[in-house]
Amino acid sequence: MVDPSAESIILKYALQNAFLYGGKANPKAVQGKVMAEQPDLRPRIKEIVPLIETILTRVNAMTPEDQRTMLESIDSSMTVKKEKVEKVHRLVDLPGAVDGEVVMRFAPGPSGPLHLGHTRVAILNDEYVKRYNGKFINRIEDTNPDKIDPDAYKMIPEDLEWLGVKVHETVVQSERFPFYYDIAKQLLEMGKAYVCTCPVEEWRKSKEECKPCPHREEPIEVQLEKWDRMLAGDFEEEKAVLVVKTDLKHPNPAVRDFVGFRIVKSTPHPRTGTRYCVYPMMNFSVAVDDHSLGLTHVIRGKDHLNNTLRQEYIFNYFGWKMPWYHHYGLVSIPDAILKTSTVGKGIKTGEYTGWDDVRLGTVRAMGKRGIRADAIRAFWIDCGIKEVDIEFSWDSLYAYNRDRIDTDADRYFFVWNPQPLDVCGVDELHSKAPVHPDHPERGFRELKLTGRPIMVFVTEDDLSQAMERGKLRLKDLGNVELVSGKGRYIGNDLSILKDKVKIAHWVPDNARECVVHMPDGTKREGKAEPIPEFEKGKVVQFERFGFVKLEQVSPKVVAYYTHN
Repeated sequence: MVDPSAESIILKYALQNAFLYGGKANPKAVQGKVMAEQPDLRPRIKEIVPLIETILTRVNAMTPEDQRTMLESIDSSMTVKKEKVEKVHRLVDLPGAVDGEVVMRFAPGPSGPLHLGHTRVAILNDEYVKRYNGKFINRIEDTNPDKIDPDAYKMIPEDLEWLGVKVHETVVQSERFPFYYDIAKQLLEMGKAYVCTCPVEEWRKSKEECKPCPHREEPIEVQLEKWDRMLAGDFEEEKAVLVVKTDLKHPNPAVRDFVGFRIVKSTPHPRTGTRYCVYPMMNFSVAVDDHSLGLTHVIRGKDHLNNTLRQEYIFNYFGWKMPWYHHYGLVSIPDAILKTSTVGKGIKTGEYTGWDDVRLGTVRAMGKRGIRADAIRAFWIDCGIKEVDIEFSWDSLYAYNRDRIDTDADRYFFVWNPQPLDVCGVDELHSKAPVHPDHPERGFRELKLTGRPIMVFVTEDDLSQAMERGKLRLKDLGNVELVSGKGRYIGNDLSILKDKVKIAHWVPDNARECVVHMPDGTKREGKAEPIPEFEKGKVVQFERFGFVKLEQVSPKVVAYYTHN
């Protein structure tokens, strides 16, 4: 049997390791400390390791504040943290980048506001532009009227501003149609494009078989005449397209002749109405704009590799210099609702409260929950522009965010599933809890409790566990002995913690009703201690529960869960 002194040593170092490293103790680190202090335990390592694991399970289940309180009761000198070295987040250099001459772009479609997937390319471009004193272009690619939310023209710039992205120029593609038409005409005159009136499936079949469609080599005069008829509205949808010529023998069928313009009549454009009926396809407008806007570097996902090969033909036909194109690996974002069409329908039916519904993966939802823009930025910078596919890690984002909000977030008590507990044997109790345990200069939350008996609320789980053990410590208030469902005050000696007595947070009987909206759509309801009005709109930490952003503090507390 291991002697009690060994258990005390293990507990001490488990608490210290957890305190220093985000609330989770590392068994190897604790084992090393224990063996260094008590080398005579080494021959009994097979007994010690299971004991360490048992004690660590208990310690890691505690809140950081409870860990600190217990550690201070054992040895207050062990709660001194080393200075934290701030990590530098930096991307690799851009090849051929010249200070003051870099031009990059972000190219969202206005189907809704930005979501987490958009933030990657927006932030990476912004980081490079700022490094090289360049120019950031926000190019709204609105050439598909079926997928446009008119409000997105306003929401996208707002989201970019929240992300800290500095936009130097905004370009809206629907305002550039005459320019695209002129470039298309030049391609026709060069013999590098043609107007096809074949049925869609016939054209595709010919392309797959590496055969030209019957219209590919028609005289230029015929091509120009059909182009004029397209612009005049003589053709119905899917009855004519302008096709950019490539290599029909190209080994990749996706690169062979591609559609540059199509006809759209059934859906009026929210900005231009029915002024135009011939719409440029993405590969055409992107290539033309990347050149005409003077882009020097383009970074985008590797799902655009084929698009780059297509667009290269347009650059070569005109002798334009191509920007440096880099394709980073794809990212999957689990447990996130991102598709704007799905969200838009959900908002209309009332399933979602709006684009900032905390169940969503939008930038607005992140802000509402208390996720900071600089945390999202640091995450993507550290991911970099590597070509390997990655899976977005919510835990990693929360870690970045926790590093940024922990110091600023004041602490308060929130009791979910609250149960009343009468404290007898005393007429008056005083509570003095720090606003923030690491910043005593912020002062204390002081409460005076009176009554016969004094009533507080604790969680249902804490009360049931305490009933089994017979004793309970009410954090920053005192100790109680539980008899027949009631508590008898037995003093405020911290040494009670050495007997594995549970620490419970609590709220007074004048606590405010509180609801916390969770990211999965559920609600946690209970009571919160009175919270000052100045905390409204800020992120605070509900001890033993997690960080939350406060939308309302009185007469009822309304909050949105950030993370643990």
